[in-house]
Amino acid sequence: MAYQLNEKLSRLEPYIPVEETAGIIHLDANESFLNLPQALLQKASESVLQTSFNRYPDPYAGELCEAFADYYHVDAAHVTAGNGSDELISILVSNFLMKGETVVTTAPDFSMYTFYPKLAETNCVEVCKGDGFTVTPEELIQKVKETNARMLLFSNPCNPTSLGLTKEQVLQVVQNVNALVVVDEAYMDFWHASQSVLGEESQYDNLMILKTCSKMGLAAIRLGFAVANEKLTGVFHSAKSPYNVNTLTQRIGALALREQDTLKSNTEAIKSARDELQAGMSAVLEHHPNAFQLYKSCTNFVTLRLPPAAELHAYLMERNISVRKFPGFLRVTAGSKEENTAYLTALENFFQEET
Repeated sequence: MAYQLNEKLSRLEPYIPVEETAGIIHLDANESFLNLPQALLQKASESVLQTSFNRYPDPYAGELCEAFADYYHVDAAHVTAGNGSDELISILVSNFLMKGETVVTTAPDFSMYTFYPKLAETNCVEVCKGDGFTVTPEELIQKVKETNARMLLFSNPCNPTSLGLTKEQVLQVVQNVNALVVVDEAYMDFWHASQSVLGEESQYDNLMILKTCSKMGLAAIRLGFAVANEKLTGVFHSAKSPYNVNTLTQRIGALALREQDTLKSNTEAIKSARDELQAGMSAVLEHHPNAFQLYKSCTNFVTLRLPPAAELHAYLMERNISVRKFPGFLRVTAGSKEENTAYLTALENFFQEET
């Protein structure tokens, strides 16, 4: 008898990132274009040499969670470290939901929100956004109630729309549903701290916030965090695997988070690059009115909607510029000045050649 894959596995398609080919300008993955400074890299190197490779990691990543808590001014007892936000999302969907229960998310949003429910055999219901890429608190509340959902999961600001709900809007949702509300604030550092719900977790029994270090220049070490009240954090600690964050990631993550001035300076540089990219795209739009719809970004990328999105994506790829393609729109990560200039030049040329 030949072994047969079950139905949920046989239908899966792998996530395929753009290959790291030499000469490609990567504006597709929402990474930081800035590496860590040499002084911090040297500290990380020295830390590696001091690592006891024969010992398991700290199962609760205590020092790392303390560094995160200091950086974001939250209670360290509310923090769980994960092997990237992806692991944390997987744990949430697999353990905080029972088979057959429902999670509500928005569309478009981060693709992993619909991926993990398929593996967990839970129902996933999407609240579809309109042409403005927006959703109201009332729409979210209504969908959670009418589906009797046990979880609401969405990014804020949103990947890939670049738009966000205000803190008041998010808390309105939290206060009016019985479901666990998971707010992924991966891009909040590029908006404003006043719009974050970090620090509010102790006031609610149904709020969890996800954060990532990938956007601040630490994508290589795969490090994310979940923040919730002590009860939910205790449950999370029980549900995760014992040694989910390796020692090297813990050490380097703690070192980096202690370098607050460096990380915040890099974040400001990325925001400046984003603003330059946005301004450049606005200039192209002035030259070619109605060629595309541009959204005011509060993330580290800029989103544009246009009918020939696939054609523009192919045009850029032919010129070794990689951006993220979605049905009818593109997401462009802010890069260095040289990378942004190359992209903007190609964007202008594309519309010139079309006319």
